[in-house]
Amino acid sequence: MPFNTLLTRKLGIKVPVVQGGMQWVGYAELAAAVSNAGGLGILTALTQPTPEDLRKEIRKCRAMTKNPFGVNLTLLPALVPPDYAAYAQVIIDEGIKIVETAGNNPGPVIQQLKKANIIVLHKCTTIRHAKSAIKLGVDFLSIDGFECAGHVGENDITNFILLSRARQELKVPFIASGGFADGQGLAAAMALGAEGINMGTRFMCTVEAPIHKNVKEAIVKADETDTALVMRRWTNTTRLFGNKVSKEALKVERESKTGEFSEIAPFVSGKRGREVFLTGDVDFGVWTAGQVIGMIHDIPTCAELLERIEKEAVQALDRVRSLHTATAQSKL
Repeated sequence: MPFNTLLTRKLGIKVPVVQGGMQWVGYAELAAAVSNAGGLGILTALTQPTPEDLRKEIRKCRAMTKNPFGVNLTLLPALVPPDYAAYAQVIIDEGIKIVETAGNNPGPVIQQLKKANIIVLHKCTTIRHAKSAIKLGVDFLSIDGFECAGHVGENDITNFILLSRARQELKVPFIASGGFADGQGLAAAMALGAEGINMGTRFMCTVEAPIHKNVKEAIVKADETDTALVMRRWTNTTRLFGNKVSKEALKVERESKTGEFSEIAPFVSGKRGREVFLTGDVDFGVWTAGQVIGMIHDIPTCAELLERIEKEAVQALDRVRSLHTATAQSKL
């Protein structure tokens, strides 16, 4: 029996699983594979160098799947920021119905998207930020626990607490992000009030993920302790795979006398991280990965992964239901 949550109904998907927007990973090949498997695939807008390149990628993805897919638009701190309004306009012009937003000061972009009747999922690491996003009119919140890859926020709140606080406080439906890789996690998230889950690192480790096989094999071999939290000194804490360069960056950060970001900048270059995905040298640059790497032990296709997650989630929910039934019967 297919899932029937607010997320599946609103987005037109079969399995309540959203593929996270990931820089240098969220291309058409992966997004289409996730959507074809019944989840929601996501293109990453800023992976494309220009808005017109994003238009081409959207059209490429549309040729690869007839199912719904979305676009991630993340607002990053930068001396010369991208033309976010132009990226958003391409998304609107191309008829995309679902956008995942993230980052600081998303108000103007969200307003632009909502005027076009686009469904907006906004990623938050705190309840305070979630409430601010609600005021902007978002349709869903993606609650990002401390376990997640990439920007974890500065509060270190894990999903067991954060999701329960979301259930208590928020009047807008939410999905759970950070620490999810299987159906048991999906069942747990729904038990805590979520309408579905968002997975990033788990989708990196699939056949269709357009990154080098060495990266996928490194994830399979890794333990949950093999990540590093870097850039906390500059209140931009980011969870990275614990390779040589991320550990060097952390050492510089801790030992720096000046506290100048320029000392660590060469280590955390995004260009070097992209080279990792292209060449397979997992120690060449930094790349994001969540603590969920300890739960990932294979490299399935997206179809195999989502079919497995759906089956595991149903089994987990049935098991909990049977425990309640057995308890009730024992009292008769």
